[in-house]
Amino acid sequence: MAKALAILANQPNASAGLVRLGDKQILFSDCEQAFVMYARHGHSLVALFDPVGPQELWPNLLEKFMATARHQGSRPVFYQVSKAFLPHAFDCGLRPYKLGEQAVVDLTRFDLKGGAWLKLRRSINRAERDGLEFSMLSPDEVPEVIDELLSVSRAWLASHNASEKGFSLGTFDLAYVKACPVAIIRLEGRIVAFANILEAGQHGDAFIDLMRHIPETHRGMMDLLFVRIMEHMKARGFRTLNLGMAPLAGLADHHYAPLWNRLGREIFEFGERFYNFRGVQAFKSKFDPVWQPRYLVVSGRGLPLASIFDVTMLIGGGLRGILRR
Repeated sequence: MAKALAILANQPNASAGLVRLGDKQILFSDCEQAFVMYARHGHSLVALFDPVGPQELWPNLLEKFMATARHQGSRPVFYQVSKAFLPHAFDCGLRPYKLGEQAVVDLTRFDLKGGAWLKLRRSINRAERDGLEFSMLSPDEVPEVIDELLSVSRAWLASHNASEKGFSLGTFDLAYVKACPVAIIRLEGRIVAFANILEAGQHGDAFIDLMRHIPETHRGMMDLLFVRIMEHMKARGFRTLNLGMAPLAGLADHHYAPLWNRLGREIFEFGERFYNFRGVQAFKSKFDPVWQPRYLVVSGRGLPLASIFDVTMLIGGGLRGILRR
């Protein structure tokens, strides 16, 4: 982990900080200047995100990961990779399938002035008039309120009948939460919402990971939380803020779209019982992000249903976690 964190500090993608969860194995390049984080479920060895480190090291690291998968009798799977990874995947005979789109806010351009932001300004102004207060806690300050944060997290999980997720999503692990800055919203002195922030080195990119709140507190609470995070990170010199992926967003639905896209669009339209696809996309769209495609990359032909099942089990923590939410 120490070697991984040293690499993390000198690369541009804050979401790679999910390696801190400790729920994934780490495969280093031969020079130990780049790594892939991965986990196994079923017959899949699933790597999360692009390799972490200089892009010139990606091809050899990809080959090393595929050899590791073959040695273990597993299929190599890459989850939520970017367009930049695809040429290397093609060179190794892997096939991409679009998963959705990641929302990234350009903080250098972010400004609430103008008519386009009127509705959002009204929302956060009302939230502050009604007594909601924002603050950003440094990692040193987080232990003082960790019990309050845990209480909010438990209330949020209970309201959604959900269990903790993992792999590509943050988990309320005490060491993990204490390692990062945490943005909070207070009402009458009590914490009612929070989000932890992962940061890349050199003040380039930041990533909002865990987002938990006490339900039915205030309609504008999460608007206030996100806007103030953006303003705070911009003032600190960060250039982008990653809001995470909107699953199944942006899938082509024209006549020539592949079967994978058509199935994804059907799930997007009719799968609200299991996941709030439309709500997630609509909320992130409020902040005028740049939408960046993210892909599943696998070997073989045909729909990658077995790979998707294994990824889903990793994220959900097994079948029981999936069935809960």
